[in-house]
Amino acid sequence: MQIFKFGGASIKDAAGVKNIATVLQKVGYANTLIIVSAMGKTTNALETVIKNYFENKPQLQSSLQEVKKYHHIILLDLFENESHPAFKKVAVLFDELNNFLTTNKSPDYNFVYDQVIGFGELVSTTIISEYLNAINIKNNWIDVRTQIKTDSYYRRANVNWEETQSLITSIFNKTVLNITQGFLGSDSNNFTTTLGREGSDYTAAIYGYCLNAESVTIWKDVPGVLNADPRYFENAQLLNKISYREAIELAFYGASVIHPKTIQPLQGKEIPLYVKSFLNPEASGTRIGKNATLYPMIPCFIVKKNQVLISLSSLDFSYIVEENISDIFNLLHQYKMKVDVIQNSAISFSVCVDNIFNNLDKLLQHLKAKFKVTCNENVSLYTIRHYNGNTINQIEAGKTVLLKQLTQETVQIVTK
Repeated sequence: MQIFKFGGASIKDAAGVKNIATVLQKVGYANTLIIVSAMGKTTNALETVIKNYFENKPQLQSSLQEVKKYHHIILLDLFENESHPAFKKVAVLFDELNNFLTTNKSPDYNFVYDQVIGFGELVSTTIISEYLNAINIKNNWIDVRTQIKTDSYYRRANVNWEETQSLITSIFNKTVLNITQGFLGSDSNNFTTTLGREGSDYTAAIYGYCLNAESVTIWKDVPGVLNADPRYFENAQLLNKISYREAIELAFYGASVIHPKTIQPLQGKEIPLYVKSFLNPEASGTRIGKNATLYPMIPCFIVKKNQVLISLSSLDFSYIVEENISDIFNLLHQYKMKVDVIQNSAISFSVCVDNIFNNLDKLLQHLKAKFKVTCNENVSLYTIRHYNGNTINQIEAGKTVLLKQLTQETVQIVTK
């Protein structure tokens, strides 16, 4: 069994959908599962729908219509006429989405988010499955929500591994090509849950683990894992081999090519993870596996934009000790802040966080009751693995450094 995951950039239009068929024909698809993200920027477009649902009802239908139109154009490019069953199946999904937006009574943003956002993946896999069938690549469409079960932590759900393992192994069809959605699961009440942004990679790892896959391959628009994001850094280089440990480190610090949770399930069964280019599918790409170290051994750069740096100090110049730090982390957990860097001294404590759930104002209000608080929003967090003096100077040049932390292998720098 091999697992292939295709991201949104690989299927942003009809040409991308057709290219999936080309990739499958070149590398083979016997005993294969395909996991697919939403098409192009559909997730962002559905986030606009959700925003309008809560804040701008008059614009709700027009924003939803934009999502429908985008997919309808792709359908028209793939199929000869609108009588093809794909059009009806996609229309049914959008009717289901519209019905939810019309009848939902829950005011919980995170719940609504998960019920709406997943239609991107449901629609994309429906279109791709129908197209592959049309060109005689027969396949079995799976609703991932019937196989990956989670808790009800909406927008960042935790997998129920025992139930998921049982469901996948009992109802998975290994005799044909299978296709399913990334990013999604369902809770005990069968409401849709999501695994966090970029969670489709994690979905591939979940299936890889449960099916004892021979390998998992993530198909991207880059040659493999690079030592830097080419959108922000010049002269990015391909990393041919990476160890599980190094990949986990890179993912933890925010390397965008790998989801932070993806590596652990694969490492548990020593399943290799490949990252390859869907534009050049026969190239070797990057192999992540056991005893692979890092090759070539070069500095790796990661940047996370739009972070928040919160600096705390005691109101009476007393020490910030274990009890204070425990209170701070309880609040960070309560307001669902993802912590990226911490630094403390005798009377101060700084933390760089990702305000994923937009709870910053509530957190700051709570912290100001106990501490003197300074907050810098829209800061950038740079991480360099295997750094040297030149790489640090390169990052700091022309920037205001707010925080800097060095260990033997890693430096993290927060800049304004």
